[in-house]
Amino acid sequence: MSYTEIRVENADAVSTITLNRPERLNACTATMADEIAHALDHLGDSRVVVITGAGRAFCSGADLQSKGGDRLSAADAIYESLSRHHNTTLLKIARLNVPVITAINGPAAGMGCSLALCGDLVIASRSAFFVQAFVNVGLVPDGGATWLLPRLIGRARTLEMMLLGERVSAQLAVEWGMIYKCVDEDQFVHETKKLATRLAIGPTAAIATIRKNVRAALETTHANALLTEAEAQRAAFMTVDASEGRQAFLEKRQPSFQGR
Repeated sequence: MSYTEIRVENADAVSTITLNRPERLNACTATMADEIAHALDHLGDSRVVVITGAGRAFCSGADLQSKGGDRLSAADAIYESLSRHHNTTLLKIARLNVPVITAINGPAAGMGCSLALCGDLVIASRSAFFVQAFVNVGLVPDGGATWLLPRLIGRARTLEMMLLGERVSAQLAVEWGMIYKCVDEDQFVHETKKLATRLAIGPTAAIATIRKNVRAALETTHANALLTEAEAQRAAFMTVDASEGRQAFLEKRQPSFQGR
């Protein structure tokens, strides 16, 4: 498929999806959301997904500009775009069987903030920032922000972001535990690639199960999480990678994981 609003590159078992509307600060349209979803359905042998932005922004939010009509029609169109396109893509990211790195090269606002934080590991350039600015224009957070942010940073900081609509710098996001890491601009591409490579040579089946179990544990009881872990450990023990990991440990060498 030929994409118009994203770029996709596949190299060394890593698929890099670049939001590619730099003239609009990569505002995410329904088309962009659908293209991301299509790319995620065609990862081939990729063992890691990296999502980043072209130009000086990661994503300025959902592009929900009214195309005319009365207020009710415009509101219904926004609902349709969010529920049928943006939200579908965000759920697809959450349910992938490979890890996701979001590489935040600039502002991540509104829906763009939610997309940024859906990464399993979020790495940001030092000049990047995160903002939930909906309140400033009389709107409310979307993209799953009200579910995701309290689980990352707690109720008080979530409400600070959402009620005040102020920027959170990359450094502060690290201090809050909202993201994995921020790095200087001249190291951003290098550090992102190094992180992706590290995951790509890892035990793919175990990584897939880890991300699945962590997400499930956010919505279940302690007892259920313990049972899920035990079942997952039994399955993991039977993988080729687990056998290689145990053998490498005994031989005091680095394991060579095959992803199965």
